[in-house]
Amino acid sequence: MDLTQTQRAILELIAERIEAEGMPPSQAEIARAFGFSGVRAAQYHLDALEAAGAIERVPGRARGIRVLVAPQAAQAALPLAPAHEDGALRLPVLGQVAAGLPIGADAPGDFSGVDDYVVLDRVLFSPSPDYLLKVKGDSMRDEGIFEGDLIGVHRTRDARSGQIVVARVDDAITVKLLKIGKDRIRLLPRNPDYAAIEVLPGQDFAIEGLYCGLVRPNR
Repeated sequence: MDLTQTQRAILELIAERIEAEGMPPSQAEIARAFGFSGVRAAQYHLDALEAAGAIERVPGRARGIRVLVAPQAAQAALPLAPAHEDGALRLPVLGQVAAGLPIGADAPGDFSGVDDYVVLDRVLFSPSPDYLLKVKGDSMRDEGIFEGDLIGVHRTRDARSGQIVVARVDDAITVKLLKIGKDRIRLLPRNPDYAAIEVLPGQDFAIEGLYCGLVRPNR
């Protein structure tokens, strides 16, 4: 079983913590270290490491992880999974999206000239994203989306009321909760400090994609 880059990094973290502190990190600590939104992703990667024979987990012990293959040896013994196999995605970072007042941005869709890519595991997202945007602002705070997060965006023009979308209003891009009424469309923040954005007749409005998860880079 091949390992992804993230799984190799987790193996290195486990080995380093055991050497330095005599015990491995908890699943919550792994999630925090890698910017996962919850421990489910950490559990997934530990399952993959155990299936590959890199670690062994001791039943009944919260931190019962033993390293069976040193990170250096894993480089040769356990091949790196290609970025487009089931376990990993190579995603372009196409700029910023406002979680606050809308900010101007190039329409996310043209990948030409993009040289900033991130390899991430598919399990972090649903549905599968086409690209990443870096969040600016805190208007989606109550959805757990904070400034500096990288959000995955599944490119589509279709969205239902109640979904979190990346939308274009005139020349600005924003991430908000979509509410479609009988006679109006509103983009709602998830922070009471911000007002809703009402799409006015005649404005250039389009759904650019659906929010499908995030990663939180180490600050």
